[in-house]
Amino acid sequence: MELFQYPYMQRALIGALVIGLAAPALGIYLVQRRLALIGDGVGHVALTGVGAGLLLNRSPVLVAVIAATIGAITIEVVRSRGRTSGDLALALLFYGGIAGGVMLVGLSDSTSANLNAYLFGSLTTISPADLTTIAVLGVAILVTMLALRPALFAVSHDEEYARVSGLPVRTLNLLIAVTTAVTVTIAMRAVGVLLISALMVVPVATAQQVTKGFRSTMTAAMALGLFAAGAGVWVAATADTAPGASVVLLAIASFAVVAGAGAAWRVLRRRSTPTPEPAPEPHEVVLH
Repeated sequence: MELFQYPYMQRALIGALVIGLAAPALGIYLVQRRLALIGDGVGHVALTGVGAGLLLNRSPVLVAVIAATIGAITIEVVRSRGRTSGDLALALLFYGGIAGGVMLVGLSDSTSANLNAYLFGSLTTISPADLTTIAVLGVAILVTMLALRPALFAVSHDEEYARVSGLPVRTLNLLIAVTTAVTVTIAMRAVGVLLISALMVVPVATAQQVTKGFRSTMTAAMALGLFAAGAGVWVAATADTAPGASVVLLAIASFAVVAGAGAAWRVLRRRSTPTPEPAPEPHEVVLH
């Protein structure tokens, strides 16, 4: 724990905790909409923004926010108009985003270390200004997801029902797309664009193993994200491992433990439940 006496480790821990709360709060809506991999697609587009920022000598994070927002809105427009499947739209963003980012970074004067900081995260290099940005945007995402939970759940569960109920479906869909882009961007420095989707989805998948209602699943997912973020930073500090990878691996380990415990409980419960005796067959009555 001595490492957390240093300001840079304190900033790393606070930034990870904020993202650990905000990412699952948004991710539960993406899982409900069967868009669990949208974080990867938007992350690859954000990488193109990072490359453009480095090439143009502008703030990589600011340009990444703009690029990721455009990419997320494009996915939503293509999906809502039904011109192509959501999977195909995500695939195009996957390949185009990563190729564009690598090409633009190669054209700039930046080294591969700069690119790796955005690909895999670099929590220990978070500056006070970065932490302020992460905290403000992370809290805004968290408040939005909680305050609009009934409406966002209705849109994610059944768009037609939400539209008939008078909800602004298109606006809410665009809101989810934009908040996805912002979440991916602020998490770049924490877990990296290649791993942020896992922090959005894995805590939700873990919570679904033990909860039933939407509200309880959301609460459990946020708690699991908070645990994975805090414990991941501690493991990275003590074992000298990559913080982003440590956070994600702990989230996956939590899923494996919960899923395994649930499966064992179901087996034990099935074995302890007595098998009911078959009902006796009725005697055949012969009429003379």
